[in-house]
Amino acid sequence: MCGVIGIYSQSNVSKKLFYGLNSLQHRGQEASGICVFDGKNMVLDKGMGLVYDNFDDESFIKLKGNIGIGHVRYATAGGSYEYNSQPLLAFSKNREFALAHNGNLVNHKSIRRELEDEGMLFQTAIDTEVILSLVAKYYKGDIIEAVKKTMARIKGAYSVVMLFEDKLVAFRDPYGFRPLLIGRAKNGEVIIASENAPLEIIGTDAIRDVEPSEIIVVDKKGIHSEFFEKEKNEHCIFEYVYFARTDATLDGVNSYNFRRRCGEILSKEAPVDADLVIAVPDSGTPGAMGYAQESGIPFAEGLVKNRYMGRTFIKPTAEERELSVKLKLNPLETVLRDKRIVLVDDSIVRGTTSKNLIMRMKKAGAKEVHMRIVSPPVKYPCYYGIDTPSRKKLIAANYSVEEMREKIGADSLAFISMEGMLDATLMKKDVFCKACFNGDYAVEPKELVEDEK
Repeated sequence: MCGVIGIYSQSNVSKKLFYGLNSLQHRGQEASGICVFDGKNMVLDKGMGLVYDNFDDESFIKLKGNIGIGHVRYATAGGSYEYNSQPLLAFSKNREFALAHNGNLVNHKSIRRELEDEGMLFQTAIDTEVILSLVAKYYKGDIIEAVKKTMARIKGAYSVVMLFEDKLVAFRDPYGFRPLLIGRAKNGEVIIASENAPLEIIGTDAIRDVEPSEIIVVDKKGIHSEFFEKEKNEHCIFEYVYFARTDATLDGVNSYNFRRRCGEILSKEAPVDADLVIAVPDSGTPGAMGYAQESGIPFAEGLVKNRYMGRTFIKPTAEERELSVKLKLNPLETVLRDKRIVLVDDSIVRGTTSKNLIMRMKKAGAKEVHMRIVSPPVKYPCYYGIDTPSRKKLIAANYSVEEMREKIGADSLAFISMEGMLDATLMKKDVFCKACFNGDYAVEPKELVEDEK
């Protein structure tokens, strides 16, 4: 999962890109980058680490331009190395192209081999470079046609922002797997981003989703929109479960309201006698509030969060994830002692976080810990941009709910039903990708599945 942003303005955009990327930091913490067009050339600055660590006053002296794009990354393809950080900048046909991408292509390896056979050299190991290379290859004077030809080749999830000459370009895959929004300020400034937070913080008025298969070009003439071939909507429901900020409204669904409704529904589906409802913050908090309100069991803060720690799910290794849990969340003994606890979390992927927390909560004096999860069991890998592991590492793919309960040390364990989760969206139930729960992949990930064998 990654975060992207693009801004077209009449003034310098570098600091606005910086602020926008900070509001998307939850979508990736391994690397960050900004590329701007200064009227003649593109200027790129990127590196490993958080946005605040990568940019300073010296950076902004260099990054001067009224059009720019930015990216925050966590690795889904290619590994966590500096050479894989984005945006990517390329030179072809006496033109400069810069591109940033959120998602994951399921056929990038075969296209890469094809391009390499044609003599093309690659500087990274990521699928984003395949997109950039195809756009450059197909460009014959019309950037929209180049994008359409690229979209005809690539398969999977992609929400892309691109700099081309004096234009800001954006396009989204035909299924709309990954979110992308566009907003326009009264002064004409246009912002495109993965979530609405950057648009609202920087200051735009008319905000809408970039439609699946939509191609947008912003230049001095205004905003131009065209469409590639559209498929049935497959918006990733895990965005609302975990990844998106609580204040995100993506494709008509608000994350906070969705998570809270999930908690209310789960309270009805899996009630339990307890003294307190505790959340695993932050993405589990709205669900815990909903569970508490519906059940009548008081809500309390029983896990103290270190606000300076990153998200444990997106740490690259198991050792880092486990250590991050200890550093990030600490049980509050004065709240937990001699209490029967309902512990609400957004999901269980590997089970390591849940096991660690329950063990430490009981050590802090909790009499019972009943785990409640506001999403169904994650049984299948995601091939569309979330780094869930192969099935052999997914605890729900290999064990029954009762076996999972024993492994994580909970006194009881229950997940919301698929029907309940979909009801919480208040949307038509056939517009979401649920592949991580049911294995129904809208785009066949054959190449990536074969690599796992």
